[in-house]
Amino acid sequence: MTEVRAQLSNYRQSPRKVRVVADLVRGKKVEDAMITLSFTTKRAAKPLEKLLASALANAKNLSIPVEGLRVKEISVDGGSTLKRRRPRSHGMANPIKKRTSHVNIVLSDAASKKKK
Repeated sequence: MTEVRAQLSNYRQSPRKVRVVADLVRGKKVEDAMITLSFTTKRAAKPLEKLLASALANAKNLSIPVEGLRVKEISVDGGSTLKRRRPRSHGMANPIKKRTSHVNIVLSDAASKKKK
């Protein structure tokens, strides 16, 4: 059972929005996942497509056959939060939290997928 990993750190979009796109490709074959991401209109689709291409390049570099690879895991976790202030009336300020995401992807061969 061969596994290939790639990660994207400090992507400047909230994890909640990135998880919507990540759920689209979880468990799919790599070719199907690339097609799905290329036609998805969400902003997070392009960086996830590049991350998947990076994981595929890692597999080629390790001499792993790329034909039967699947997206075994894709996890989106919260990264560091940039804290900013928005000026309000009477000298007050409201907080703004600019969230970031860490995305981890694991590709595995199709033979390791369990059948129910």
